[in-house]
Parts: sequence; C-alpha cells; structure tokens
Amino acid sequence: MSTSHPSARRALRRLPLNAAAALTVVICLFPVYWMVTTAFKPSTDIQSYDPRLIPRAWTFDHFQRAVAADGFALFWRNSILVTLSAVLLALVVALGAAYAVARLRWRGRRQFVLAVFIAQMAPWESLIIPIYIISRDTGMLDRLPTLTLIYFMITLPFTVVVLRGFIAGIPPELEEAAQVDGCTRAGAFRKVAFPLLAPGLMATSLFGFITAWNEFTYANFLIIKQQDSRTLPVWLSSFQSTFGTDWGATMAASTLFALPALAIFLALQRHVTAGLASGGVKG
Repeated sequence: MSTSHPSARRALRRLPLNAAAALTVVICLFPVYWMVTTAFKPSTDIQSYDPRLIPRAWTFDHFQRAVAADGFALFWRNSILVTLSAVLLALVVALGAAYAVARLRWRGRRQFVLAVFIAQMAPWESLIIPIYIISRDTGMLDRLPTLTLIYFMITLPFTVVVLRGFIAGIPPELEEAAQVDGCTRAGAFRKVAFPLLAPGLMATSLFGFITAWNEFTYANFLIIKQQDSRTLPVWLSSFQSTFGTDWGATMAASTLFALPALAIFLALQRHVTAGLASGGVKG
C-alpha cells in the first residue's frame, strides 16, 4: 500500500498536465478533422443549419471536381518544382555558411551570425512591396524562378541557424583525426561530419518544405498575368467566385494539398526526433 500512494500522487499531479495536453491536441486537430470530413460531406449537409461532427453520408464528388478543375496538374508541378528547388538550394548554401561559422574563425563572424538571426526574426511580409518593385524593374514578375529565390531567402536563415548548431555539436576531434589520416578538410567533413548531420538536414528540409509549400502571399502578388505559373495555394482560391464559395471542392482541394506535407512530416519526424534526442543525451 505504501508503494502505491506515491505513484497515485504522481498520477494526480500529472492529471492537469495531461488534460491540458489532450485539450491542446483536440484544439489543434479539430480544424483538420473538420476540413477532411467536410470534403466528404454532400453539399446539402455542408450548407445545413444543423452541422454534424460525423457525416451522415459520404461522397467523393468534391474530390472529383477538385481534380477536374483547370490547372490542377500544372499547379501541382509548379509547387513541387519551386518547393524542392528552394529547399535544395537553401541546404547547399546554408551548409557551407553553417560550417564556416561553426568551424572557422574569421573577422566578422559574430556580426554575420547576428545578421542571420535578425533576418530570421524579420517579418517577410514587410518586404512584399520592395520585392515586387525589384521584380517588376528586372522583368522577373510572373516567373517561377522568382518564387524559388524568395522561398530560398525565407528558409535560408533558419537553415543556417539549425545546421550551425548541429555542426558545433560534432566534436572537431573527429575531423582532425581524419585529417591526420590523410583527408583534406573538405574530405574529413564529407566523410565524418556530414553523415552525422542527417537529423539536422531532415529538420531543416521539413521546415523549408512546409514553409515554401504553404506560402500564398508572394505567389499571389508576384504571379499576376501568367496563370500557368501559379502554385497550389493560389489555386485553392479559384473555388471562390461572385456566386459564392464551393466549400466542398475547397475542402477537398485543401485535403489533397495537405497530403504531401503530411507524408513528408510522417516520414521524417521519427528520424528527426531520434536524432535530436540522441544529440541531447551525448551533449
């Protein structure tokens, strides 16, 4: 009996925290649940004054209209091309910058790190007007490479900060030992440090992908005339018209839009979490 009382007290103390965690999960997931269930509801149920948590009937008509909408395949291609290009470009540039900050000593290094942190904290929406003017004056409006460069700039500061922390956490003695065995500095990094950066690369790739995949503002303001250069977030707004909003098709398209980001998150989340945990233990 004496051993059960401490565990019971611990369980009671954890009860408010567990309840708060459960409430947080419900609040965060309920909009997603409502979006998915609405995508399967008949139009009459969507517009009903008596909303139901569980649909009385299920239909795929909204998904069929979403897939058959103009530009569906083209906008998917544009989003995938722009997102992957921006993420890969950010990883390549940030890897070199993070290595230079974490391993090398050079004048202005601290100022560079401070500038990266300031860029990370800056609201990118405040740069819409200057970026629009620069794009207009250089003839870069309505072009996918413009969006790629913008998403690259948005994700680059975070990528540099995260990779810098991972590189700093790898003992430099490992690379020095490889150099003693005949490797160059670049070879030692490639063979020793780079494989250990997998969790950091996955974490930054996940952040960059979700950020670029969901971005709407720049894609809407910079792609004006060339409709074929628009991305999926802008395409989602095509289900609105002067006659109203097709909520069923909008929710179906939003569900399809969320699937790639969800799949990548589920694929990388376990590896990222395991890598962060193991790095914290080795700290």
